[in-house]
Amino acid sequence: MGLRGWVILGVLAGAAGWWYSPLSPRVPPAPEVRAVSAAVGVRAPGANPLCPPPPRAGDGGEPLQSPLPAAFPAVTIESARLNPLAGFSIDARVLSRRDYAYGREADFSPTDLALGWGRMRDEEVLARLDIEQRGRWYHYRWRDSPPIPSREIAKSSANMHIIPADPAAAGALRRVRNGQRVRIDGWLVEVIADDGWKWRSSLTRDDMGAGACELIYACRIVAE
Repeated sequence: MGLRGWVILGVLAGAAGWWYSPLSPRVPPAPEVRAVSAAVGVRAPGANPLCPPPPRAGDGGEPLQSPLPAAFPAVTIESARLNPLAGFSIDARVLSRRDYAYGREADFSPTDLALGWGRMRDEEVLARLDIEQRGRWYHYRWRDSPPIPSREIAKSSANMHIIPADPAAAGALRRVRNGQRVRIDGWLVEVIADDGWKWRSSLTRDDMGAGACELIYACRIVAE
């Protein structure tokens, strides 16, 4: 959608008293469902050798995207391959979480986390926003005027699709709650299913609309 289309959308939503903006793509669902833990579970005790953590973002800092090491292998899981695209580390606030059991995406990612960093961690800012997730999208609204510039909201928050790399990461993901601080270290990936279906991560924090979500193969998840 062009800039003019977004402005019209904002004006129409504003007539109802709220400004409303989607920030993440929806990929058409498919009926097949299977457990994520079975798809990406570790085959041996201990840390998953196929998911070594990347360089870490600083505490409370911007998300850190790092280059892919030379000869970093693809990860083969049930009925698909994960092609790593870049290292990714984030220390952020959980603005919302949404679990999914149906749709092709749920075969790999059981949970989306809407995460905020910078001023999108602040209580005063978040108190003036209405945030929700549905259909693999992250939505926010405000009444009258935004608490911080709208572009800053977009660049300081994102909906992230989480693929837990092993049972420890899956267990940690189940325990994540709204309002917590969470650190996620892993890899941005592209999923390529055996039947040709694809799901690819965004590689920038500046994008909006279709294709803007990060798809993270999460080696480690720590929430507090």
